[in-house]
Amino acid sequence: MAFSREEVQEALRCRHTSVIQERLNKGRVAISGLGGLGSNVASALARIGVGHMHLIDFDRVDLTNLNRQQYFMRHVGMYKTDALREQLLEINPYLDIRTDCVRVREENIKELFAEDDIICEAFDVPENKAMLVNGVLEQFSDKIIVSASGMAGYGDSNTIRTRKVAGRFYLCGDETSDSGTGMGLMAPRVSICAGHEANLIAQLLIDGI
Repeated sequence: MAFSREEVQEALRCRHTSVIQERLNKGRVAISGLGGLGSNVASALARIGVGHMHLIDFDRVDLTNLNRQQYFMRHVGMYKTDALREQLLEINPYLDIRTDCVRVREENIKELFAEDDIICEAFDVPENKAMLVNGVLEQFSDKIIVSASGMAGYGDSNTIRTRKVAGRFYLCGDETSDSGTGMGLMAPRVSICAGHEANLIAQLLIDGI
């Protein structure tokens, strides 16, 4: 069944109010890394109607991703950018979704994120996380970055938290747990951390903090 843009908007306004939904509609959010964190963040933001999303990843969906990432068996072998865009448009076909199937490097940060207001860092590798956070803070004076650190295993949910590190830099996670043997990345705890990132991004868009 197809629904019109206005029907979708009315359903969102019914849940969020017109004022809040208008702020979400105007949001411009980049999600860099579309694995366990990024795919869950993107799904949550699509469901609340964040109007403009920029999906960035160079990788393809693998069978081992399905334990925690928002993909299905039919997506295995597809580029994550294509697979996730397909899913998000099934949630809301009126979202503006831009994709870049590239690896983020220091030299392309300025060009890649020029049109985004909030950048969600959702990488697996600590060195890549640091590269993106530092690059955004150094190259942009007005953009907010929301990052994550520590979500491995299946431990206490309450150790995952959100904190403001600096003026435009926020960090979600327990900041200690590393993935390893017996402490792998699993859907429940990864999705809790992704929920922290998505919830903070929603707050930033709505409250303008």
